[in-house]
This record gives sequence, C-alpha cells and structure tokens, in this order.
Amino acid sequence: MTGQPIRSMVDEESGWAPVSHSPEETQALGVQIGELAQPGDIYLLVGKLGAGKTCLTQGIAWGLGIKEYAASPSFVLLRELHGRLPLYHVDLYRLDRTEEVADLGLDDYFYGQGVCVVEWADRGLPVLPPAHLLVEIKYLDENSRHIRLKPNGKRYLDLVAQLREKVAHANSH
Repeated sequence: MTGQPIRSMVDEESGWAPVSHSPEETQALGVQIGELAQPGDIYLLVGKLGAGKTCLTQGIAWGLGIKEYAASPSFVLLRELHGRLPLYHVDLYRLDRTEEVADLGLDDYFYGQGVCVVEWADRGLPVLPPAHLLVEIKYLDENSRHIRLKPNGKRYLDLVAQLREKVAHANSH
C-alpha cells in the first residue's frame, strides 16, 4: 500500500481533524492508526453512507499487518481478521435501536486483546465503551473528507498525539 500522507489538517481543542483528499489518503491515515494500535483499542466510526468508514478500516487492517481485504461486514455484524493483533470489524448499519446493540454481547471483543473498529457506531453510542477514539468522517467534496478524531480517555489522547507527530514527520520528508 502506497498511500499519500495527509497533507492538511485542523487542530482542535480536544482532538484533531485531518483532511483527506483521496481514498488513498484515508487509507494511509488508517495504516498509521493500525501501526499504533494496542490490544483493547476501540475505534468508533461515524459518517454517512460512502463517507470512507470502510476505507479507513482497510488502512487500519493494513497497519496491523492484515493481508485480507477488510470489506464492510454489513450483512454479518462482525468479521474477525488476523494480523499483529486481531481486528474485530463490527458494522451496526442494520441495527435501529441502542437496545439491539446492547443485546449483541460484544463485551468479549471490546475488552479483549484485539482491536475493535465499529462502523455506524452512532447507532449504539450510549452502550459502547466510554473509553474510545471517535472518528467522524464528513464529506467535503467528491474525494475529500474531514476526519475528526475525538479521543475519549488517556490512551486515545496519547494515540492522537502520536498520530499528529507521525503525520507531521511524514509530511516533513
């Protein structure tokens, strides 16, 4: 994978908001997240259909050393992929109520030794773990996306700081 580095970004008071100008840049950001991932990390992705949630997840998988394509698991609620750490790719698109998310029994995944990526996390935010990295992806135009990273908990504050440093370093070369 030879994605382009994120070139522009906006610093925010509690978080960071890089701008991706292509699917490849979104994947490259995902690779950087995957490279920094630790056991028990939880990434909650929100955004409209086609915004780039699965594209970011693909990059995270690559960053974890997973060769298999991380396709959207929309027809199965969870796919498990294996690399440096297990990746639990959860998709809540087909669920309508928070209670349905609570009834899935995902705690073994959330509090296990793998990395959880939850697409359509807004469908169950009240019952998802409080410590997480919330990733809001919004359309700017056909190819560009505003990707707001909102850390919740010390681990995720540290992760965002590491990502910012990693991107700054990549941009300086």
